[in-house]
Amino acid sequence: MNPVIATVPGSIVPRRRRSVCAAAACALGALLTSACAVFTPRFERPDLAVVRIEMRSGNLFQQNFLVTLRIHNPNSRPLPVERVRAHLLFAGVELASGVTMRPFIVPARGDTSFDMMISANLAAGFTQFAQRLGAHRDSIPYELDGAVRLDLPLFRSLRFHDHGELPLRTTP
Repeated sequence: MNPVIATVPGSIVPRRRRSVCAAAACALGALLTSACAVFTPRFERPDLAVVRIEMRSGNLFQQNFLVTLRIHNPNSRPLPVERVRAHLLFAGVELASGVTMRPFIVPARGDTSFDMMISANLAAGFTQFAQRLGAHRDSIPYELDGAVRLDLPLFRSLRFHDHGELPLRTTP
């Protein structure tokens, strides 16, 4: 049997050389994949909390709120945040969602407050919201769910989930 095969008309490559090249390509691919896993920075999830909610405009079908959030970076390096996308639930009813207005950097092991516009349709969820609100007189439970998109190459979003109580009454 002839140890030579034809790959392209007029070109002859030995079979052994072809299998050595294929093995080398596989080894190189495995090495690059493991190198990416080793050198890709690992980040702990940042903590987010609602600081303030202020209604800016609205009508029966859409309300726009300026929401101030605080993000805490538990990591030893700064977090360059490209955007934050969030969904806000009050008393278990999703009423609002939004995206940050501009990128920012959270210092290492530090906090940063930022604003985002959140649009809501309170009319659509008003019945459910009103029924659940009746049980909460001084505060209302909220959940904040979303993702922080970092401005780093080869890095995906960090998901987050936070919950707490938002006071309904202010004390003098």
